Order: sequence, then structure tokens, then C-alpha cells
Amino acid sequence: MVTIGEGLDKAVRGAFTRPVPKSAGAQMRYLVKQHQRSTRRVAELLGVSQRTVERYVKNQIRKPRPELAGRLEREVLVRWQPQVRAKAKQAAATTGGIMIDVRARFGYTAAPGSTDDARERHLTLALPPGHAARLFQAQEAGLTDDQLRQIAAESLGEVYFRDHGRRAHGLEVELTDLIDLEFEL
Repeated sequence: MVTIGEGLDKAVRGAFTRPVPKSAGAQMRYLVKQHQRSTRRVAELLGVSQRTVERYVKNQIRKPRPELAGRLEREVLVRWQPQVRAKAKQAAATTGGIMIDVRARFGYTAAPGSTDDARERHLTLALPPGHAARLFQAQEAGLTDDQLRQIAAESLGEVYFRDHGRRAHGLEVELTDLIDLEFEL
């Protein structure tokens, strides 16, 4: 299932100026460099022995186990180009906004006499900088994906369904089944 947090992270990764290290040795060397040349800290972070980290750094081991490969890639992505990541988020939150392409089932709570049946829709629209800032701040604050989904639903409700307050007053939008989601800065 697609999550809002993963979608935001993927959009920010699109702003990277250099490719992320691909080989296990290069990823391990990067992590060791990020932890002040401490193979012990990297070993604790990844849940392996210090000697294993040293062997990856020297390219004595080239192919990690699948679970270690996943942890290694995640830890590198979290730390890769933090300044570029921060600038991209700042630009989206202040001037550029963020594009959202979502295919999901939307539920509605509306005025009496109107339908509130959930419908599947495919929307592609630009969220203004204020909504992008709110999403990024919520993600950095460590909110759950359900809470991020609610913020995204409120943003889509404001921008698309209520048209910035020009129609559908009192309409509350809920994102129930997320089928596909992509963000772009």
C-alpha cells in the first residue's frame, strides 16, 4: 500500500544533485564517513558486527543479505544530501508548492440532501505552498501515516472540492482507499 510519507520522501529524492551510492561497499563507506569514521556506530545502527562493516568498507564482502541490504539503503537515503533535501522542502513550502497525483476513493460528509457515497477519483493538481509546508512539517514531527493522509485529504478538499472556499461549504473530504500516489516538487 502506498503511504503519504514515502511519497513525500520520493519527491524530495527527485531533487538530489548526485546519485545515491549503489554498491554495498560505497554505501557502507558513506555511512562510516557520516558517523565520524566509527565502524562501531555503523555496526550498531545496522545490527551487524564491527568486523562485518570493516569487511564491506574494504570490499572483502560485496553482496549483503537482503534484510541488511534494505537497512543499508534506507540509512543511506535518510542521510544523503541533507542540505539539498532541506532546500527542496523550503522551496516547496514557501514558493513552489507541490504537485500531487492521487488515485483513491474519496468519502464525503456533506450537507443533508446530497450524496455522501465514496467514489474513486484520479486527481492531479498543484497544492499551494501553505499546504506543502503543512505536509512537510507534519512528516518531520513524526505523525502517523493516517494523520498525514488526513492532512492530505483536507488539502485536497480545500483546493479541489471547495475551490478555496468558493463552493461546497461544509464539505469534509476523507481519503479512504489510497490506490496510487505521487508527489512532485
